[in-house]
Amino acid sequence: MAGSLLFTLFVEGLIVTGYAAWRKKPAGRLLLASVLMNIATQSALWLALNLFLDRYLLTLAVAEPLIWLAESACLYFFPGTRLGVREAALLSLTMNLASFGLGWFLPV
Repeated sequence: MAGSLLFTLFVEGLIVTGYAAWRKKPAGRLLLASVLMNIATQSALWLALNLFLDRYLLTLAVAEPLIWLAESACLYFFPGTRLGVREAALLSLTMNLASFGLGWFLPV
C-alpha cells in the first residue's frame, strides 16, 4: 500500500505542480490538498478492495468515480486553492486518470 501511495503522490504531485505553474495557482495549497486527500482515498480504496477481493474489478469500477468526486470536492473546498468547481473536477480527473493509468501497469 505504501508503494502505491508514494507512486500516486509522485504522479499526481507532478500534475498539480505543472497545473499550478501553468494557471498561476498556489502550488503549496494544491499539493497539500492532494497529499491529504490521497492518504484518505487510498486508504479507503485499499480497505474496500480487501473487503471485496472476490469482486476486485467491480469494486474498483465503483470506487474510482467516487474517489474522483471526493477529490474534486476537496480541491474545490480546501482553503486557498482558488479553484472553481469545473477546474477542480478537471484537475482531479486528470490526476486520477494519470495515476490510475500508469499504476495499472505496475506489478502488484
